[in-house]
Order: sequence, then C-alpha cells, then structure tokens
Amino acid sequence: MLMPTQNDQSDPRIFFAAERTLLAWLRTGLTVMGLGFVVARFGLFLRLLSQRPQQPLGRFGLGPFGASAVLGVLFVVVGAIAILVATAQHRRYLATLPQADLPTSYNRAFALVLSAAVGLLGLLLATYLVVSQT
Repeated sequence: MLMPTQNDQSDPRIFFAAERTLLAWLRTGLTVMGLGFVVARFGLFLRLLSQRPQQPLGRFGLGPFGASAVLGVLFVVVGAIAILVATAQHRRYLATLPQADLPTSYNRAFALVLSAAVGLLGLLLATYLVVSQT
C-alpha cells in the first residue's frame, strides 16, 4: 500500500475558510464603526436642531447630547479593536497551517495588511471624533 504524499493531503479549503472568517470580522467591525460614527454625529445633529450651541454641562461633564458622542466613539473603538484582534488571530492561525494547505500563487499578506490598515484607520476615526467634539 502506498503512503499518501504531502500534496495528496493538502486542502486549501482550510486556508480559504480562515480568509472568509477574517473578512466576516472585517465586515462586522466596519459595521460597528459605521454605527458609532452615525451615533456620534447624531448628537451634533440634534444640537444643531435645538439651536442652542452652548448646552449646560450635565452631571458627568456632558451636555444633553454629549452621551451620543461618547457612545459613538466607544462603538468606533470597539469595531476597530475587533478588526485588529481578528487580524492578529488570523495571522497566528496561518502560522499553524502546514505549507501544503497554503496556496502557492495567492498573496496571503494582502488580507492581513488590509485588515490592519482598516483597524488603524478606525482608531484614527475615533480620535477625530473625540477631537471634533470639543
């Protein structure tokens, strides 16, 4: 009986399933970040509609619409962190796969670079939202 060779046991479906999982986390993180941006800007929209630009500060140093800004920034940060953690997990998982399961003519670094860039841009967006609220 012949022993199977390395190529007989390769299964690229494992790698592509990991790629789909990373992309699902990327979509989820982008959705959460988008929701956060909308929530943060909704407070600004309500402030403009009320035609009272200077609101008295509440108990925690926030105006009546400041809570939406804080909540929106938190959503953006959570979405960005989810993307960055998923990127790190994907990278660690790819390191455990045997070379036979990795496609040879496929750029494996692109998904990692794209996800890391989107996560870092999300953190920059959160910083922008914090700075623009003051």
